[in-house]
Amino acid sequence: MTHPHPLLSLGRRQLLAACALACLALGIHHPAQAADRQLRIGTLVPKNSLYHRQLMEIGETWRNAEGGNAKYLVYTDGSQGGEAEMARRMRIGQLQGALLSVVGLREIEPSISALQAMPLLFRTWEEVDYVREKMRAGMEKKFLDKGFVVLAWGDAGWVRFFSKEAAFRPDDYKKMKFFAWGSEPEQQAIMKSLGYTPVPLETADVLPAIQTGMISVVPSTPYFALATQIYNTAPHMLEINWAPIVGALVITKKAWDAMGPEVQKAVAASSDKAGAQIRAKARQEVDDAVDAMKKRGLTVNRPNAEQMREWNELADRLYPRIRGSMVPADTFDEVMAHLKAYRASKGKPQ
Repeated sequence: MTHPHPLLSLGRRQLLAACALACLALGIHHPAQAADRQLRIGTLVPKNSLYHRQLMEIGETWRNAEGGNAKYLVYTDGSQGGEAEMARRMRIGQLQGALLSVVGLREIEPSISALQAMPLLFRTWEEVDYVREKMRAGMEKKFLDKGFVVLAWGDAGWVRFFSKEAAFRPDDYKKMKFFAWGSEPEQQAIMKSLGYTPVPLETADVLPAIQTGMISVVPSTPYFALATQIYNTAPHMLEINWAPIVGALVITKKAWDAMGPEVQKAVAASSDKAGAQIRAKARQEVDDAVDAMKKRGLTVNRPNAEQMREWNELADRLYPRIRGSMVPADTFDEVMAHLKAYRASKGKPQ
């Protein structure tokens, strides 16, 4: 289930896994031969994690619906490469589907970045859900036009900053070296122009990089930080919801079209259920993961009102840079319009 990025959207970074999400693949050589039917899944998420378990449930539904000797494989922990690489593998048929965060999804359809690449824009999960549902049909049509079917939408928590030293203000991070997705050069350019130091890496390189001092801060969801033990080396977490890690489970249209109508119906229903489970449980895991890390030595740093004002001012400066570069201008404007309407309906400040 992404990442804005260090100073932009992470995980956009999430890396999240984080923080992060997963990959789905389907290869069918001859519809009449069950032994040839395979559904292969690649993912950044850890084995036996929430996301992996949900993918396995979808796979079981697919296998039962297909019958015969249909084979379902899941490759966890980034063994198929980073998210940009998994998107490439889908295009050439090595993987036929994937559960990806925005980091990988934007390789297919750039407008998806609007849900993750706009820091401090979303204040609550209700706002994220509202905007995503308003844009869902249009987004799914864009993916279909690119040759991919969206089966489920998920997320993986809020991006927080985990660092070796305590930090509270935007300027505190200018002396640090940030993990940055290697596939996001626009973000890296913006960070550099603001005085920050991004170090482009793949997710698998994050832990050794923080341990050796190659980087000193990781924008990550709490779940990913806990699962990968990043917090042991970067024991300070800034408690701001920088951006949500949003993701989706997609498969190639070729793989989808190879399924019969009844199989499609079963897989779609299972995927909807899995998406709802991922969203509900991943959000709870944000708090659970922070509590678990605090018991093991994590220090949570909360900005005061003045420091929070500096973060919001930074976000306001970033938006004009993001619009038209990291996020298509029309999509950026659409998100802003939906948020304005939602907040007005709730009587909340814009």
